[in-house]
Amino acid sequence: MPHALANVRRHYIPGPFGQVHLRVAIPPATVTALAPPLYCLHQSPKSGLEFEVFMSVMATDRVVVALDYPGYGLSDAPFEEAHASIETYAEAVWLVADALGHARVDLFGNHTGAKVASCAARLSSPRVRAIVMISAAILTDAERAMFRHMFEPIPLDPEGTRFTTTWQRIVERRGPGMSLQMCARSFLQTVMGGEEYEWGHKAAFDYGNPFEDDLRSLTQPITILNPADDLQVATRRAVPLLRNGRVIECPQWSYGMLDAFAPELGQIIRESVDQPFASASP
Repeated sequence: MPHALANVRRHYIPGPFGQVHLRVAIPPATVTALAPPLYCLHQSPKSGLEFEVFMSVMATDRVVVALDYPGYGLSDAPFEEAHASIETYAEAVWLVADALGHARVDLFGNHTGAKVASCAARLSSPRVRAIVMISAAILTDAERAMFRHMFEPIPLDPEGTRFTTTWQRIVERRGPGMSLQMCARSFLQTVMGGEEYEWGHKAAFDYGNPFEDDLRSLTQPITILNPADDLQVATRRAVPLLRNGRVIECPQWSYGMLDAFAPELGQIIRESVDQPFASASP
């Protein structure tokens, strides 16, 4: 994994709660980017940092943008938890797009980012060409209760229980090719969420029925990648909901795929947004 990625630059724009931090990767000067920019939307409680390696791979022929939602990474947090919602995160997408002058985009959402992508498309449908998601949390009531319990904030204590538990979860769930260095980057992103680090998970759980409604109503081509992670079974429930989409099974991938398999992932995303549904397997 590269220590530094030359074509990824960091920026700030004014946001509703302070500043919104974002990363932008641009193609080489000799390349004319004909495809719309690809906006990368992170999972909870991470940040745009999880896309940095992937961005460098993907930005050979298009602009790639990864923002930190308000309260994550280096973006300022909402004033209170009630303001931390999927709608708030989706509005930040269009705030960034307006600031960068991007009239039409493709969206790529990971876990929570899948819901942010669907909400952003609903809020401004004409501006979205295509959507790709990693996993779809179509949860039963029992599963939602289980995940809510799992992601209850862990209070700080002298023993560092929050941090040991977080590290153990990351290491236990690491997928093929996910090195300890990658695990450490994932851990760093969670820690950067501060005392509000679990607000994003709650926002995602609260956006259950609206997410299903989005999948039923959106007309853009939607590709959902289904790796071997905690949402593998739940993701398959999206199949009958999709008005114009498909679910691709990816059992060879799991957590860490954005870093470990960036070139392979980039290829299937290019196919999915540039030539929707032309290929059925990565």
